[in-house]
Amino acid sequence: MRHVLVANRGEIAVRVLRAARAAGYVTTAVYSEADAAALHVGLADRSVCVGPPAVAASYLCVERIVAAARATGADAVHPGYGMLAENAGFAQACVDAGLTFIGPRPETIALMADKGAARRAAGAVGVPCVPGYDGEDQAPDRLISEAQRIGFPLMVKAKAGGGGRGMRRLASSEALTEGLERARSEAEAAFGDGRLMLERAIDGGRHVEIQVVGDCHGHVAHLGERDCSVQRRYQKLIEESPSPAVEASLRAQLGQAAVALARACDYLGVGTVEFLLAGDGQFYFLEMNTRLQVEHPVTEAVTGLDLVRLQFEVAEGKPLAFSSEDVSYRGHAIEARVCTEDPEAGFVPQTGRVIHFRAPDTALARTDHCLDEGQLISPHYDSMVAKVVAHGADRSEALRRLDRALAELELLGVRHNRDYLRSVLCHPEFAAGHATTSFVTAHAEALRTGGEAPAHLWALAALVLSDYAPRVAGHGGLAGFSNNAETSALFCLEVSGESAEVAVVRTRRPPRWTVLREGHSATVEQPVWSERGLSGVCDGVRRSVTFASASDGALWLQSDEGVFVVVDRTHAPTGLAEETGSGKLASGIEATVIDVRVTVGTDVARGEVVAVLEAMKLQHQVIADMDGRVTAVHIAVGDQVGIGQMLLEVE
Repeated sequence: MRHVLVANRGEIAVRVLRAARAAGYVTTAVYSEADAAALHVGLADRSVCVGPPAVAASYLCVERIVAAARATGADAVHPGYGMLAENAGFAQACVDAGLTFIGPRPETIALMADKGAARRAAGAVGVPCVPGYDGEDQAPDRLISEAQRIGFPLMVKAKAGGGGRGMRRLASSEALTEGLERARSEAEAAFGDGRLMLERAIDGGRHVEIQVVGDCHGHVAHLGERDCSVQRRYQKLIEESPSPAVEASLRAQLGQAAVALARACDYLGVGTVEFLLAGDGQFYFLEMNTRLQVEHPVTEAVTGLDLVRLQFEVAEGKPLAFSSEDVSYRGHAIEARVCTEDPEAGFVPQTGRVIHFRAPDTALARTDHCLDEGQLISPHYDSMVAKVVAHGADRSEALRRLDRALAELELLGVRHNRDYLRSVLCHPEFAAGHATTSFVTAHAEALRTGGEAPAHLWALAALVLSDYAPRVAGHGGLAGFSNNAETSALFCLEVSGESAEVAVVRTRRPPRWTVLREGHSATVEQPVWSERGLSGVCDGVRRSVTFASASDGALWLQSDEGVFVVVDRTHAPTGLAEETGSGKLASGIEATVIDVRVTVGTDVARGEVVAVLEAMKLQHQVIADMDGRVTAVHIAVGDQVGIGQMLLEVE
């Protein structure tokens, strides 16, 4: 093995490319037309465009990726995770082309990709499975009958699925028919396979997984567990190792079960066996992921092992140099996934251009990311753009360091979930180590972010707008200010949706800015400017903000309280009232239309689903906001729509 092609994008492509270069391999990156300027492309020795932005025509195109390997002289392919990582056909195509596939054998991937077959394989080696149905008879009547037999609450899962797509929790039989239809639709859209399986839902459990690694000589070892219980829509948000709920004897049982399954399927490379840990201590097999996991850095932090380097070594035929018993664990590690989504608007995926990014201090935390200033966050790909991983001597130290690292992470230009992650870390139940898979739902209100911007934020925002632009232009202060002892300027500002008139009054001796806003006032003294920052003494306390201007004129600010978008409406035209509740249904995201359920003349009721969009691998329903009749349909299945684009009209 001499030359590695990385068949992926984003932060995992960056991670693998850096590891490959450090190990001495020549590297090739593949990219879509949308990713031509992406960070991973610049890190590789060679790069090949494999198609247009849509993943099906680029990153999922097996023929183009194999051709890229041939064209660049690569002799090995690393699939990363997601994309083609668990596609047995891709692994086989690499083998057929004479390429080393850095992952499990194709037959192992195929076995574990079928969730029903994986359940049966686990049961055959004595690993307990959740009661359910995984048969080949997929007739609606059979699924309904099996669901009634298993009982409710019930989990519906895509047989070929992963990442939470095609998964539904059904509380009662009333939701069964629609739930099965939606799960099948999502499964077909995401995996090209609409087969479903059913399992009894075990509420209040924990998602615990075991990292395994196997070589081509029959050796298999496990590297301990990770707890991934904090999830939203079955997508993991926070992962940690070790699990607060797992003690030594349970760890040994979980490890033995995972190793037994890995041995049974002749496992090669790194993989993860996922379990559901019930409140009574009983654990059940969920699935096996035949690839590197997003959360692998927490295992690396506590074991000191480089899992990507291990992948390279076993792919080259080297035997494992350790057994499960040889692995030692130190301290505690926690990872948070930073995603471009808006928690204040129902976690809708966000797109836009990054206008400022700075990772936390490396002495505080590890940050795996794919971000660069000027980069466009596209609707075509997953919304996760960074992972922040903190390690400490114990859980409390790791938790404290991760919260501080997230506070230091600066990302402006596109909305994201950083503040939501911090609210999770600070919640008493999570801090105590008691979070289960129902944590996010149970504490949804307490985890909310947003709210009014504090007075000092308004003051610093007004000072940036009034003083920074003139300073950059070569002036020393407010544009138009005279030598009078006191001068002022009036603005109409909108801060994260809240509008107000703001007066900035400057006194020259001593230099002081007083910001007045509808009954609120704040003073700023001793301002200190940097290229992207301002700090000042606000009512006796020194505070700071990081800021950057977007191409549309909006000012993005980050402070201890969060990220705020400031718009100067001072010279905006008047009389442009926003249209609300009119029946004019516009897209709130950049997305692909995958279903249109009405035509002109269709009568609809308020709350009815009239169309379905897909963005960043998630489906989003378009809901009628009034009773009425459809008078216009501006979209068709397959269309790409932008933010604010009109979709349908109802009268």
